[in-house]
Amino acid sequence: MSPADGVPEVPPLDASGLRLALVASTWHSEICDALLAGARKVASESGIDDPTVVRVIGAIEIPVIAQELARNHDAVVALGVVIRGQTPHFEYVCDAVTQGLTRVSLDTSTPVANGVLTTDTEQQALDRAGLPGSAEDKGAQATLAALTTALTLRELRARS
Repeated sequence: MSPADGVPEVPPLDASGLRLALVASTWHSEICDALLAGARKVASESGIDDPTVVRVIGAIEIPVIAQELARNHDAVVALGVVIRGQTPHFEYVCDAVTQGLTRVSLDTSTPVANGVLTTDTEQQALDRAGLPGSAEDKGAQATLAALTTALTLRELRARS
């Protein structure tokens, strides 16, 4: 897998001691399972061998679970996929999930990384899921984002 244009190079992280939660939907299981595998791999490489993992049915359920997890974790990663259909449902779900995750992060001062793919086609999601032949691994990228943000917050709070 070659990195996509614009993806930052992140040095290896030492996130040992951080409490990480991963919440993943089960719709489009091949994609969501791959996102979760990428997230777990980054967690392990960063010193977190046993993150909390919670599975939910769909993407719309992710924010409320992320909110609960944010209360006792240093970082949360949201993983799922919403694929455009022929109704406005896609926009409603994508907006609700994105706004919900952002609100949780701001309300709890806990990083909540959005690894919920919003794509026009299933192939676009497969290309971003971290499967063999995928161009990207958004599960891994979201986990890196959550952990680097949690480490930055830890550093900033230590200065206070």
